[in-house]
Amino acid sequence: MVEVDVRGFSCPIPVVRTKKAMEQNPNEVIAVLVEVEVSRENVLRLAESQGYSVETEEVSGEYRLILTPPGK
Repeated sequence: MVEVDVRGFSCPIPVVRTKKAMEQNPNEVIAVLVEVEVSRENVLRLAESQGYSVETEEVSGEYRLILTPPGK
């Protein structure tokens, strides 16, 4: 699993780094760590537009999104 920790960054950095991880690891599950709702929503939108399924966990006010590529 690839982990993208973008806590502390505002958009568009979380989306840009998540997209880069998707491109570099097309068949890998990706965990994205964000701390604000707006970043969570934007990463979620990106993932769904690329066909990924998304599972979201909220821990202590932060979010962990598990992005699973199509066909996995």
